[in-house]
This record gives sequence, C-alpha cells and structure tokens, in this order.
Amino acid sequence: MKIFNTMTRRKEEFVPLEEGKVKMYVCGPTVYNLIHIGNARPMIVFDTVRRYMEYKGYEVNYVSNFTDVDDKIIKKALEEGVSAQEISTRYIAECRKDMEGMNVKPATTAPLATQEIGGMIEMIQKLIEKGHAYVVGDGTVYFRVKSFRDYGKLSHKNLDDLQSGFRALQVSGEDQKEDPLDFVLWKPKKEGEPSWPSPWCDGRPGWHIECSEMSKKYLGEEIDIHAGGEDLIFPHHENEIAQSECCNGKIFARYWMHNAFLNIDNRKMSKSLGNFRTVRQISEQYDLQVLRFFMLNAHYRSPLNFSADLMESSKSSLERIREAAARLLDRKAAASVPSLLEAEAALLEEAKGFEAKFEEAMDDDFNTADALAAVFELVKFANTHAGEGCSAEFAGALLEKLTRLCDVLGLTLGEKEEILDEEIEALIRERQEARKDRNFARADEIRGELLEKGIILKDTREGVKWKRA
Repeated sequence: MKIFNTMTRRKEEFVPLEEGKVKMYVCGPTVYNLIHIGNARPMIVFDTVRRYMEYKGYEVNYVSNFTDVDDKIIKKALEEGVSAQEISTRYIAECRKDMEGMNVKPATTAPLATQEIGGMIEMIQKLIEKGHAYVVGDGTVYFRVKSFRDYGKLSHKNLDDLQSGFRALQVSGEDQKEDPLDFVLWKPKKEGEPSWPSPWCDGRPGWHIECSEMSKKYLGEEIDIHAGGEDLIFPHHENEIAQSECCNGKIFARYWMHNAFLNIDNRKMSKSLGNFRTVRQISEQYDLQVLRFFMLNAHYRSPLNFSADLMESSKSSLERIREAAARLLDRKAAASVPSLLEAEAALLEEAKGFEAKFEEAMDDDFNTADALAAVFELVKFANTHAGEGCSAEFAGALLEKLTRLCDVLGLTLGEKEEILDEEIEALIRERQEARKDRNFARADEIRGELLEKGIILKDTREGVKWKRA
C-alpha cells in the first residue's frame, strides 16, 4: 500500500509504527454553522481511507476533533445573544447528522478542544521551559519559530521568504513578538469571551496547539497518519509539527495526507459569489450517498468541481450499482437451484479479478476513481451472468462481493427505508386491483398520479417496485 506523503512529495510504502495498527488524526471542523461541502470532502475521503485500512485487517484508532472555541464561534454567539458553548453544541449535533447521512463512521474518539485545555496548558509550559516559547507582558504566549530549525519542512516554504512576508503583514498588537513568524499559543481573554485560568493569564489557547495536544493525548507522541484539507498545510499543520516535535522530541507523524480543494461551477466556493452550498442544502435535493459517490469519483489529491450535471451523473451511476444489487437479491430469493452450478464456479473465479483490480487501485494512494471503475466492471459482470436461471449461491456470492467493495467506499446498496403516506399506499393497492380486473386505463391513470407525487413504479416478476423520482 502506497501513500503520497505531503512531507516528501512522493508515494511511499505504508509501514505502520506498530504492526497491524494505525494511529490516524484528521483535523475536524470548527463548529459555528452547518458544515459545507468543502468540509465534507476530507470527512468522506479520510473515512474511506480508514475503511480500507480496516478492510486490509488493520486496527485503526481514528481521532477527529471538533474545534469548539474560536473567533467565529464567539462572533456567532454574540450575534445571537447566547453562549459560545450553546453555538458549538448545536452545530456539533447538526454536523453529526450530516456525517451520518454521508455514512461517515463515528471517530474512535472525537475530542472537544474546550475539554482538553489542561493538557494544552501543560504542553505550552513545557515549550516555555525548553526555550521554544515565551511570555510577553499581557500574558500572551508565543512559539519561537526560529528555535525549530526544520520549520517549513511540510509546506516546503523558505524561512527567509516567510519572514519578510510576515513582517509586511504584521498587524497592530503583534509588535511584542520577538519575530514576525512567531505564532500564538495562549492569548488573554477579551470581554464577553470564554476563558480559562492559566499560569500566564486568564484566556484561551491558540488554534494550533489544540490539535497537537489532542493528537498526543489520544494517539501518543508519534502517529502514523495526520490528514486534512490542503488549506491546512500552512500554517496549521506546519505549526503543529513545530509544537509537537519541540515538546516531545520525536517525529510527530510519519505520513501527511491532504485532499485538494473543491470548487463550485469552476469557481472557489464563496458566500459573496452566491455559490456557497451546505451539506444540508444538498440533502434536500439528493440522498447524501450521491454526494459521497461524487466525492469518490475523483482522486482525493485532484481538484474537484461541484456542479448539478456532475451530481445528476453521480446519482445515475449510484442507481446502476443499487439496481444491480437489487437484481442479485431478487435472483437469490427466486432461484430454483440452491447450489452453485458447474459453469458458475469458473465465473466466480473470474469475478475475483474485479476484487483484485479494486485493491490494486486502493493500494495506489487510495485511487477511489479507479476502484469505482472496478466496481462497475463487477456490476456489468453480474448483469451479464446472473440471469434468471442462476443458482441462489452464485447470485448471493456476487452480491456479497459487490456489498463488500461498496462498504469499503462507504456506499450503501439498499435504498433508504422510506414510509409512504396512507394516500400513496392506497393508490398502489388500487392500481394492483385495477390491473387484476384488467382495467388498464385506471391503472395507467394511477401511475400518472403517483408520478406527479414523485413516485416511480416498476412492474417486475417479483411484484411492484417503487422509488422516488
């Protein structure tokens, strides 16, 4: 299994720190509003990485945090006249609803920044003692960037260029820094903001120290994989490395993974451009499994463009897979022959090739686009060979293969269970009676009525099937 490591800018063979186990940290969202589809990409991508690791037999300790104290959260709280905790609690719950809709597995641990303040203070104190951080007059604590000679190794940025750029951008109140590059570890409280006591002043932590502490607490001083969106490479992940390695004296993470940006209609997503989309808005138009399919239909390191046409295409493609699974289920249930036929044994051997292609794609830096291509080859194979005369064992074996591969991608094959209201149920029953009475005009009329209500009927040998348009 090869992973493209942002640190080295090349694919590397994955070798875990501990055989059979993976320690993985993924930066989670700042919870001040509903998550948008840009947030959704790393959630889906790295959930799929986790699923494939588990498919390969690894025990994965997957940690993904919620940043529940931040300027944006405080601003939202002030606007609504409520506490910052009320805002964060509300949107953590909403985020979890969206994650469930996208079939993102709950993290092994999902820590909240506000519950880990004590550990952050201890880490900051250790950095001060080691000479990597310093306190200024108002109690602000800064990290001394030049004390870490490897600063810039992840983003591959030149320290001298960074210094001149930061000097030009220095804002009011930062003249107390020793160097423009130094960044905040702890900052004094402001009126109306949440704060915690510390040896330096009542205040709150800087953003970067949060992930360093939570990763250390729940995964240890060294981890296998640290991941997030490419916008986090600098300064967030660069600063995490500096803090963690200066504090712990060890390499922080062996592999760094970053997904590329997502645009909408070939433009950067922005509220000012009117192309901002939340996951909740998408769920009003599509099953969120369609969004997941769309995200996985491109390599995670490739920029991805969101559009209505591409979502419709993803919807159709996912339906093809689900329809194939439904046919296999029907064949298995209706088959008159239970055991494998002689010719089917050879076909099942041939079908193993699609699984091999799937694994080959995923082993190559989690190439989900090629993995989906292998799934569609299996779908075509099943549609071709699992006909009405196939055995129950053959149909069941193909269904099991298809289900297993789709589960790695987090794609569910069964339609979501939906409840029809009494009026629609009554119309379906009336149509069935009309057909029995050979009143085909009324049957067609009811089909039209149901279509107007967004219900599509399909008459099959196994009975009437329906789905929402």
